[in-house]
Amino acid sequence: YQSVWQSWGALTAREIQILDARCRELGIDLVPNQNSFGHLRYFLENPRLKKLGEISEPYEDTSGEFLRRPTTLAPNHPGTLPFLRKLYDELLPNFSSEFFNIGGDETWDLGKGQSKKLCKRMGQGRVYLGFLKKIHRETARRRKTMMFWGDIILKHPKLIRELAKLGRADLRVSPTNNIIALNWGYEANHPFAKESAQFAKAKIPFYVCPGTSTWQTLIGKHDNALANLRAAAKAGKKFGARGYLITDWGDGGHPQPLAVSWPMLAAGAALAWNAKGLDEQTLIPVLGRDIFGSQKITKAAFDLGFSHQKLGVNAPNETPLGTVIAAPKPADRELFCRNGLKWFAKIPAAKIRAALREIERQRKILTREKPESGSGKILACELDLAARMAAQSCRFMLWQQAVAAGKISAAKKMARLGIRDLRRLEKDFSRYWPTRNKATPKHCSPFLRWRMADYRRSA
Repeated sequence: YQSVWQSWGALTAREIQILDARCRELGIDLVPNQNSFGHLRYFLENPRLKKLGEISEPYEDTSGEFLRRPTTLAPNHPGTLPFLRKLYDELLPNFSSEFFNIGGDETWDLGKGQSKKLCKRMGQGRVYLGFLKKIHRETARRRKTMMFWGDIILKHPKLIRELAKLGRADLRVSPTNNIIALNWGYEANHPFAKESAQFAKAKIPFYVCPGTSTWQTLIGKHDNALANLRAAAKAGKKFGARGYLITDWGDGGHPQPLAVSWPMLAAGAALAWNAKGLDEQTLIPVLGRDIFGSQKITKAAFDLGFSHQKLGVNAPNETPLGTVIAAPKPADRELFCRNGLKWFAKIPAAKIRAALREIERQRKILTREKPESGSGKILACELDLAARMAAQSCRFMLWQQAVAAGKISAAKKMARLGIRDLRRLEKDFSRYWPTRNKATPKHCSPFLRWRMADYRRSA
């Protein structure tokens, strides 16, 4: 399926084998992941695979705000399991790990197309579980312990106990065969305790899976992330979680760089070992010593993740600093960052300027400090690029407010400056990107061109 993956930075088999060997040397278990139910949008756009989709065309979400594209496999199509078998047989031999994450989350389309009648007759939860059992059989035959995201089965609590039976099934195929539920949630108030208790009661091994809150924020949302990480650790400790998985996603093309995630990855690692022991004052010097190569740069990375507080607004899974600049063109009706173009009407200009001043204050530290190591220099560059994009979100909102207020002359001047800044940012981003990533930059920063087009309409 080269047309699906060719520009997304896919790893070759040889590269995975090299990476897997290096991980083993370091005591790291490199676990393969292959989405096997939902989140297959780009596969299902392939003409050969479109027939395997639960639905074939986009449909309007219940909110009416965006379109959902086909992402979910039809569990009752005869070609679905053969398709997955081919993916598994190509991917899994390159990994030495006994574990395999099959995904299985956010199957939004299920019951809306090919399996509609089946779901009506059996119940959507029963259909989901039935297909999960089929996937489990495939992983067991390949002598892997199946990991899967737990969000869908949690919606059908009466079926959770049946999962425990999977762990005892097919032992003749794989004596180590079992399942592990991945209990994820990313808000400060996510009910980890309630959900963990359900898996524990059913005697199903599970991980708690909080997140870094970097996606759709560009420079982080550290207050939310720290609360989320702590809640997961506390619940995991109380209910006997097998593991603690810190997730780091890339909604809308993953424009946020690795440097933004490091503080929360380290915080989560500390909490995983000691649910009560995270000391933020110790965390910063440790990151400065071992990761960033500079205490001041580390402090700036940490402080940038709180800059969004200056705006005085809060929304799940995003901050305006991340979604304003990355908002898709309205005509596309995309899911990610869709709220970005609306924030200007909800935030006073004074608060936008306060956030901008805070970002620029941290940028001065980043550009003034000179780490000695090559990796430290890359991390400082990454942080500054992310901060520049977040600053552009502020400037774009101020421009939107000027347009809305009829301040035509001021808006034109702001637009010209905005186009100039975005051109420089795009050039610098494209130069940096290949040093860290394989995918082409067009997938992670197309929004820079979208905002330039917006500015041009007034300039």
